[in-house]
Amino acid sequence: MILDFLKNSANLKTISRQGWIDKLSIKNPESVADHSYSMAIMAMIISDLKNYDSEKILKMTLLHDLAESKIGDITPEQMTAENKMKIENEAFAEIINQLPETIKSQYHEIWKEYQNNSSKESLFVHQIDKLEMALQAKIYQKNGKTLEDIEPFLESAKRSLTDEKLKELFTKIIGEK
Repeated sequence: MILDFLKNSANLKTISRQGWIDKLSIKNPESVADHSYSMAIMAMIISDLKNYDSEKILKMTLLHDLAESKIGDITPEQMTAENKMKIENEAFAEIINQLPETIKSQYHEIWKEYQNNSSKESLFVHQIDKLEMALQAKIYQKNGKTLEDIEPFLESAKRSLTDEKLKELFTKIIGEK
């Protein structure tokens, strides 16, 4: 039963981040697993510095895109947010269904918090998601994309950040050549 969960998690290594393909025509973009790992490192460090509940934040970070192992990386242009949330919730429930009840219910609660953006941890993880996107956009700029190409990603991240530490990091990220 745990093996199926692990296989789904590992499948994230094969799912490309669709926004980089659609908007920047990147031929071999980062995978969802690449993104989740980078987010987890960012979340761990910043959460520890701010004395947040790092364990919960790391779990939320690692679970936040798990449904994509079944449904792929759906961009906002592909369907409504309501439809996306519905199919993500169904996929996530299917993925965690075979786990032992104690952790299944814990992961489901963390998932719901993230989906509903209903806790300080979920607000933080959503911002880390956008900050990581900005960092990746700058990496693509260093690899040949123009500032004009990546500007929509940077603007999206900037609009989403409310945490002062994350805003400060964002300013440093966009200032890099």
